[in-house]
Amino acid sequence: MQLVIDTYGASLGVKDSMFCVKTEDDSRRVSPDKVDSILITRSASVSTTAIQLAIEKGIEMVFMDRGGTPYARIWSNRFGSITTIRRKQLEFSRSKAAMGWLKKLVIRKMDNQQALVLSLMQPDRSTNALIDKTVKRIEEYKKKVRNCPSTDLAGLCASLRGWEGAASRWYFRCISLHLPEQYRFEGRSQRPAADMFNAMLNYAYGILYHRVEGALISAGVDPYIGVLHRDEYNRPVFTYDFIENFRMWADYVVVNLCMQEVVFREFFTAEKGAYFLDTPGKRILVHAFNDYFSEVVRFHGKERSRNTHIDIAAQEFARYMLKWKHGDQESF
Repeated sequence: MQLVIDTYGASLGVKDSMFCVKTEDDSRRVSPDKVDSILITRSASVSTTAIQLAIEKGIEMVFMDRGGTPYARIWSNRFGSITTIRRKQLEFSRSKAAMGWLKKLVIRKMDNQQALVLSLMQPDRSTNALIDKTVKRIEEYKKKVRNCPSTDLAGLCASLRGWEGAASRWYFRCISLHLPEQYRFEGRSQRPAADMFNAMLNYAYGILYHRVEGALISAGVDPYIGVLHRDEYNRPVFTYDFIENFRMWADYVVVNLCMQEVVFREFFTAEKGAYFLDTPGKRILVHAFNDYFSEVVRFHGKERSRNTHIDIAAQEFARYMLKWKHGDQESF
């Protein structure tokens, strides 16, 4: 489970070897054996004993801003595996094999976008034409990715970003037109969100970012050595690459909440055209996110929870790095 601290002035400490969360109105204890991660989203105090217990138990502690973007993390000073993985990862990030890996990654993301769009089909088939057109357009961009020559990494990355962005615009336009009126949006907006949908999606991505980054660190993979995202100083750019395998899961959670119309306008704060999800909305979103990611599903031939699939994917990439040799062109 995720322990979420989102009450202003709350404190996190330890009592009788258990996490102790205190607010003005309540106090509760949580066994560390039941906690996978701790998210702190509002001004709160955290004791050093709580930090030590989290590190000893391998629990990631992440601090997020009001828009859901992680801005700090506390973890052990030990990676989950040997230095060889990170040394090879740096070599891999500049290799021809990385180009093949990137193309597969972007195609997989577009596959996922098509799958979610197809799930939006209405019983009366009233939007089939829009869905068919969106799927066709995304398929055209997938073809461009497949046929793009893998000779120049910088040129490939620029092309992939352009095609991925164009496909995503079709994807989000189709999603918006299927949502109840109050949740519809003009396009993706980040930091800050310009509407309720994007405020929820940004927050869901923030949870997913920290989950993916934690899995990479545990597997011994460096989240700061990126391939597609490589020019952002002091940012976990490989996390931005690796998350593309799983981004649709966060999309689905938010789309489903909108379809159910269970998150209301009063759950948001609007400031100068920017939308921020407030505590009641965060609780609904985090609960839905945790439930969805705890479900056991078949993914790449394995029956596991979605959370476990993220760990497995990070471990498989780490094993691939251990076997990979400079000059190899076979991609993961």
